[in-house]
Amino acid sequence: MSSFFQKLIAALLFLATQGGLHAIEDPGRTRIAELRVTVYHATDGDPSAAGPRALPVAYATSSRFSSEECLRFKHYRQIGRDTSPLLRSYESWSQPLKPSDEVMLRVEAQGQPTKKSAQLDVEVWLSKKKVLKMDAKLEDNKPLYVLGPEWRDGRLIIAISLAPTSRRR
Repeated sequence: MSSFFQKLIAALLFLATQGGLHAIEDPGRTRIAELRVTVYHATDGDPSAAGPRALPVAYATSSRFSSEECLRFKHYRQIGRDTSPLLRSYESWSQPLKPSDEVMLRVEAQGQPTKKSAQLDVEVWLSKKKVLKMDAKLEDNKPLYVLGPEWRDGRLIIAISLAPTSRRR
């Protein structure tokens, strides 16, 4: 090996050990908000069909669902929840039924969110197939409810909201 290459390698090693080479941070990966995704099982039949890990929902949530004709069922159970970051320029994935990937959401910001709302591109994936794509505007304290497919003698209801701890500009 020539003397030039040996000196070049030595200089690069020196810079690497002295902190001279820093990773460039990608501004597109900046966390601009937090999303909360909750999956509910709604049924007029036996609520135990949702599984042993399903939790009863609060009265306020049950009342909210019952106020909408398409969401009206006798029993509601929470079967999963996930909080995920919303990145400035990249898609974010939410997996509310961990470790299962049966229900997943892909979310991408459409511009910078404000203190009160965020404009999003949302996709709902069930069993690794995209079943819904929409543009959605999420506002503080106003979850977006998506009536999902039939599942275990009932229907899935997916709630998407801005997490209250979000620090949006």
